[in-house]
Amino acid sequence: MKEIVFLRNNLPKWRRAEQVIGDTYWHTPDELADLYGDITSDLSFAQTHYPDSRITLYLNNLASAIHNEIYKNKREKWSRLLTFWTREVPFTMWEARRLLLISLLISVVSAVIGMVSQLADPEYCRIILGDYYVDMTLDNISHGTPMAVYDGGGEMGMFLGITINNVFVSFRMFVLGILTSIGTAWSLFQNLDMLGCFMTFFYQHDLLWEAFLAVFLHGTLEISAIIIAGAAGLALGNGLLFPGTYSRMTSFRRGARQGLKIIVGTVPVFVVAGFIEGFVTRHTEIYDGVRLAIILLSLAFVLWYFVWLPRRIGQSTLSHKSSD
Repeated sequence: MKEIVFLRNNLPKWRRAEQVIGDTYWHTPDELADLYGDITSDLSFAQTHYPDSRITLYLNNLASAIHNEIYKNKREKWSRLLTFWTREVPFTMWEARRLLLISLLISVVSAVIGMVSQLADPEYCRIILGDYYVDMTLDNISHGTPMAVYDGGGEMGMFLGITINNVFVSFRMFVLGILTSIGTAWSLFQNLDMLGCFMTFFYQHDLLWEAFLAVFLHGTLEISAIIIAGAAGLALGNGLLFPGTYSRMTSFRRGARQGLKIIVGTVPVFVVAGFIEGFVTRHTEIYDGVRLAIILLSLAFVLWYFVWLPRRIGQSTLSHKSSD
């Protein structure tokens, strides 16, 4: 390739790299790493074909500047911890907003399937929930304590067990994305089909309101986090299925980084959900208005942190980039 052609083909990318170096706040470490890889690849090509050219010297300086920015960011451990939660996770959710919508649609359809199946066959719950659980719940209903299942065991043990299990479920849902998103979609179906069946079971026993307050007291955060984890698994799977202009391996790595960041972002949500389920849900005597307020506050947080804040940061980033 002639030097002038090499320059013409890559000059816009190099100018963009200069803009990024000038204001790294608006770019994640992953973006810097990808940019560094592109520039060093061009540098390697230039060193091979134009070793004495000014382009080679320019690319060497550009690569060094990006390297210094990455190194500087790595040293800012505490600030990176703050920006991870205040910017990186929300921005990643903005990038994955379509995947989140797909995950939500899969979840809604799955819950509806569970509801319709239970309405059509009252014994469907035994297939999904198991005979032991159904018989135990029927016994609790007969004794006037339909939500007694949440009152078993010590509070701390229940909190830890539920939290660990939920985090494990979310990571499994993410890893199942390796099966080209089908595994993640199936895991979403299992979880939300069970929810739809469970709620319909209580509806058939005229206990829907009590079940709603008990389940969604912690379930608003828990179910939301599962749907968000579904988006992480879809990101991993789509990285394999739809590489675009990247190589399949590069696309897979990008999807894995994006999905892992989303999964880590759900961990505190699962912890809070586990705390509520272990320490609060069991107290069904709490005034309904208080439980409903907790549900609404949980929903408001999810919508703010995983929808509204990502949209604001994403649009701000696009506006900033377009003004460069």
